[in-house]
Amino acid sequence: MTTGQRRLRADAQVNHERVLEAAARAFAQEGADTSLKAIAKNAGVGIGTLYRRFPTREDLIEATYRRETERLAESAGELLGRLPPEDALRQWMEGFVGYVMTKNGMSEALPGILAAREGLRTHSRDLLCAAVDRLLRAAVAAGTVRDDVPAADVMMAAGGVALIASHESQRDLASRLLDLVMAGLRLTASLGPPPPRRPGTGSPPPSSS
Repeated sequence: MTTGQRRLRADAQVNHERVLEAAARAFAQEGADTSLKAIAKNAGVGIGTLYRRFPTREDLIEATYRRETERLAESAGELLGRLPPEDALRQWMEGFVGYVMTKNGMSEALPGILAAREGLRTHSRDLLCAAVDRLLRAAVAAGTVRDDVPAADVMMAAGGVALIASHESQRDLASRLLDLVMAGLRLTASLGPPPPRRPGTGSPPPSSS
């Protein structure tokens, strides 16, 4: 391969990534029917370039969904490389909220695509569960979170938070709810019920120790 050919391939890959990034933003903000011309413009490419890469809207939606899933899964290792495991898990869940919001933006077209592409839904779920499991195991090894919560449960909790936040259009609400999820995952001195309150007071009885 000549230097010119390598350069063309590198440029084409950059354009490919720009289109997917612009598409993810547009789908999250405006839905699956957003203007493809606007996506191409925001990506800094011509509409012809977009159509050469993604001949149909469904092709672009599928590619965006795949790339966002892969990017979120890959981010687990990057976060663990620069943050304590508990903080990495919390930051990853924040990214998961953004991922779900992008997916919700494609909700009209995505079910049909997932049904037509055999194994795509399972592949995506397995990628993300593996990422959560990696983060959880690191946090358990660090002694900061419980070891009895499966990755699938954390995914369900974060997914519920994301759905609530996307319905309410409030990312700050999502952050507060994710803090509650993390509080439930952390190791504490006692995971049992709080001590009973003394009659007529708002305070628990004094410790006998």
